[in-house]
Amino acid sequence: MLDLPKPAERQAELAAMHSTMRKQRIQDFIFHKLTMMFAGSVLLVLLGIIVMLAIESVPTFKQFGVSYIWRVEWDPANDEFGAAIAIVGTLVTSFIALLIAFPISFGIALFLTEICPVWLRRPMGTAVELLAGIPSIIYGMWGMFVFAPLFAEYAQPFLKSTLGQLPVIGQLFKGPMMGIGVLTAGLILAVMIIPFIASVMRDVFETVPAVLKESAYGLGCTRWEVVRKVVLPYTKIGVVGGVMLGLGRALGETMAVTFVIGNANKLSWSLFSAGSSISSTLANEFAEAQSPLHVSSLFTLALILFIITFIVLSAAKLMLAGMSRKEGVK
Repeated sequence: MLDLPKPAERQAELAAMHSTMRKQRIQDFIFHKLTMMFAGSVLLVLLGIIVMLAIESVPTFKQFGVSYIWRVEWDPANDEFGAAIAIVGTLVTSFIALLIAFPISFGIALFLTEICPVWLRRPMGTAVELLAGIPSIIYGMWGMFVFAPLFAEYAQPFLKSTLGQLPVIGQLFKGPMMGIGVLTAGLILAVMIIPFIASVMRDVFETVPAVLKESAYGLGCTRWEVVRKVVLPYTKIGVVGGVMLGLGRALGETMAVTFVIGNANKLSWSLFSAGSSISSTLANEFAEAQSPLHVSSLFTLALILFIITFIVLSAAKLMLAGMSRKEGVK
């Protein structure tokens, strides 16, 4: 005969199960509220930054209005301020950096995932990741004391004698050949963001299932055809995300740009000339700002930089969402 549990033992088992389930529900409740608090704290910090920047920017907009954005004057002695020079410097240096960094990062990622020998893949990948960990001030010092003199002696004369002679874009490559300037800042930024973009692209390319590539090779596709018709369509969303990550780093970079951009409050068609960016202006002048309007103008620059970054990241999100919808339609 089967030995059935006694009613008292059955009740004890049910009570233990009930107690365990109640404990689990309490743990789940606490875990849910803690994670919600952590996520909400990010939004609170973000909201606090926006509110603080907006409040501190009120005197600037009261004094200059919205025209502060396109004013080119920046004269702390007379309390005349405008953000146009810093905005143009930020956008131009970031565009130059992205224009140079994207193809190089793409090539690095493809080499590491598709072409590089197995014994060399790990050391080269580690070297790329180490470059991403170098502090920005080191890049700035290297750019000012090593890269800028070489750039002024060899690269700038070559660019001026070749591209500088062209009818339209020639104006971009004329001017004083001092080694520091907007073009130098863009090149240093490119060196800085290449490891970030390359690392993201490499990780994304490695997610492509091997069976897809092997099938393409089995059909007679070349390596470039496999990359173009299999790897890129499969990973295009991740590639765009990596590029936007690098662009966000370039927009907000401070110390490296401050070292090599020249920190001159003037606009010029020449990429050789000195300029300034939002981050370099904040780094140079915030500690020495005296008048309340000067301080408010710097806070307004920070608010504009925040808005630019927000617009760029939002555009990237919309682009990725559009790509995902198109894939769903197909």
